[in-house]
Order: sequence, then C-alpha cells, then structure tokens
Amino acid sequence: MSTLLIKNAQIVNEGTVQVQDIYIKNGRIEIIGNQIDKLADREINADGLHLLPGLIDDQVHFREPGLTYKANIFTESRAAVAGGTTSFMEMPNTVPNTLTQKLLQDKYDIAQDSSLANYSFFMGAGNDNLDEVLKTNPRDVCGVKVFMGSSTGNMLVDNETALSNIFRNSPTLIATHCEDEATIKANLASYKERFGEAITIEMHPKIRSAEACYLSSAKAVELAKKNNTRLHILHISTGRETSLFDNSIPLAEKRITAEACVHHLWFSDKDYSTKGNFIKWNPAVKTVEDRNQILKAVLDDHIDVIATDHAPHTLEEKEQSYLQAPSGGPLVQHALLALLDMVKQGTMTLEQVVQKTAHNTAICFQIEQRGFIREGYWADLVLVDLNKPYTVKKENILSKCGWSPFENHTFSSTIEHTIVSGNLAYSKEKIIEVGTGHRLLFNR
Repeated sequence: MSTLLIKNAQIVNEGTVQVQDIYIKNGRIEIIGNQIDKLADREINADGLHLLPGLIDDQVHFREPGLTYKANIFTESRAAVAGGTTSFMEMPNTVPNTLTQKLLQDKYDIAQDSSLANYSFFMGAGNDNLDEVLKTNPRDVCGVKVFMGSSTGNMLVDNETALSNIFRNSPTLIATHCEDEATIKANLASYKERFGEAITIEMHPKIRSAEACYLSSAKAVELAKKNNTRLHILHISTGRETSLFDNSIPLAEKRITAEACVHHLWFSDKDYSTKGNFIKWNPAVKTVEDRNQILKAVLDDHIDVIATDHAPHTLEEKEQSYLQAPSGGPLVQHALLALLDMVKQGTMTLEQVVQKTAHNTAICFQIEQRGFIREGYWADLVLVDLNKPYTVKKENILSKCGWSPFENHTFSSTIEHTIVSGNLAYSKEKIIEVGTGHRLLFNR
C-alpha cells in the first residue's frame, strides 16, 4: 500500500480553480477535500502551486522498435513526465510498421517494462491488412491509424477500396493523417523544376500546401459520414479545415473530432527564417492567419483536443538540406510549458488548457478513469509553478535526440512534480524511476 498527500494545491479541474488537498492511495485519488488530516508515506506542500490533470497526448512517435537511435519508449516517456504528460498514445510508423496484432503486442510488452508514463498504441492500417485491423480490441487499444498522406515511414493508404473498407469496418476509432499525396507530389515536382535541389524550408508550406490538407481532410470527413465511422483527424494545420468540424453538440456525442498540435498554435511560416528544419513538420507550419484560425477553433470547440505529434530525429538528420531533412521534432517535454505561456499572454485560460489536454482527450477516446481529478480516478497529476521561469537548455533536454525547437527559450512557468498512476515520476528536475506507467483502458 502506498499513500501520498498533496496539501493546499490550487486544483484546476472541470472549469474551476479551488484550493484543496488530495489524498492518494494505491494509485488512485481517494479523497479530495479541505484540510485532509491523514498520515501518508509522502506529503507534498503545494502552497502557491497549481494542480492539473496530467496531459494525455494522443499523438506521439517514440520510435521503438527499429528507430531507437533517435528515441525509445523509455527516453521519451522520461521527457513526457518531465513535461507533465502522464499518458501517451503512440503511432504505428515504427520499423517494422505496426501492421499485425503480434507487432502491436510487441510494443505493449516493451512499454510494460520501460515506460514511465501510461501508454497505448495505435494499430496501423495499410492497403492490405484489413484482417489484422479487424482483430483490434477496442477495450485496450486506443485506435486505428490511417495515413491518408505519407509522412515519416511508409504507411500511405492509397488504395480506394482498402480505404473504404477500413472506414466501413474498423472496430474502433480511426485517427487520420490527412494530406493529399497527389497534390503534394505535383507541388514538389513544380518546385524541383524551378529550383532543383536548392528548395528551401520556406517553401515547405507551399509544397505540403493548405489545399493538400483540406482535400484530404474533406475526403476523410465524407468517408466517415457515409460509413458512420468514429473519425479523429490529427494535427489540423489550416484555417480552412476547421470548417469541417461541428461545435453544436457535446463532445461525447460527436462521431467526427479533431486535434490541434502545439507547434501549429505556437509557430508560423515567419519562424522558418530562424528555426529552419527544426520546425519542419508534416503537415507544415503555415501562415499566421492559419495559426489564429486554429486557435479560434480550439477555443470555440470546433477542434477538440491539443496534442504534440512528438516525433524526434537526430540533430544530424535535421541539419541536412531541406529535401533530405526529415519532418518532425521533440515536443512532449515543453508542450505544457508552451501552453502555460499562452495562458500568461491571455490567449487561453488554465481551465481551457486542462479541458483540451486532459478532459477532452479522455472523453474523445473514452479513456477509463483518467483525465479528471475525481475521487476513485487514477492519480495522474502535474503540479506547476506559474511564477517560476524555466529556460530550455541542452543539458535539461531529456528526449534522446538532445535538441528542442524551444532551446534557449525561457518559459514563464515550471513543472514541479508529475504523478503517474499514483507514483511520483518526476520531482524538481529529477526523474524518480519508481513504478511504471499503466496500459490505458477504454470504455468501449
């Protein structure tokens, strides 16, 4: 039996902020109340700190198996808990691609032994593995991932019959990467004809264009409506796409939902001149207007959740020319800090950050007993100091790749403690490697 008492925390939960204590026993929140007087194995004085539900990141690439020179589940889960992310859902474009139930189980086995955060893994859909997709258990797998535009990896589903079959028959939520491949290829050919190998990063959002995103997202929505599919479109990067989504019904009733990522809320095409390939993502970071429209859609509930698309590559890979450098970058350690900066700037409220990074993700994926600060729920919590600045330096970056697009940036807040399934996983800039994350379960 293990117990933890958190005293005098400003608890941000379900639209309110209240100073209360929390008593945790055997991994779960047993009591929330005023001046709890119980002995505990460990006590944290949270005077002046805000207590939030831990972030649930519905889109990460932790690179294991097959690409572990860039990252692995252990290293990236360490970075996650250091950033206040207590649960993650990882993508199937590892090596080999996660296209069979056995390969999916292999990843769960690795995580069971090495992940400091709670975990789930997407089953990958390809052009010819429908039989394997149909074996996916909705109870203990977060969803099925469909690449409707190629990204890092080789999982593009470009067979129309296969795509229709997946949307018609998937046993659980489908999450999609939406960029129209034909449009991107035509754009790239045009730019290569004009500029040869001298294409620069500034051309990235023109090659992987707003039109390519909208065409693919619109197609996914059309397929989902036709087949009554439970569809979740990842990393919306254009203002136009936000019109595809509904905010007139409660999230729990939506069949089609959407995600925004921290980098599309923070950066714009004006940052390519200073950040270069370090903000090269697919879909591309686009215009200031796109960024503003995505933020508006997050705040007015056309977009339901905020995540990271954490996808590390080595420094050497990112320092190559535009055409050679892969897309993606590390974000889990600094996502919450970036959102807390946006709170300080008046862009969103603390309550909205919690809604979009924890509550809504739990509702969207029907996660069992996580994502809220409630008695009986698992204790996945993060304590933050909103008045203690934190500077990102090479020596405090925990992702295996060792770099961050936020390097040398000073955030206005600091992550003080992270609690995963009742275990103190991170405290005052130290990883506490005690206990492991749990496999997420889903009420489906």
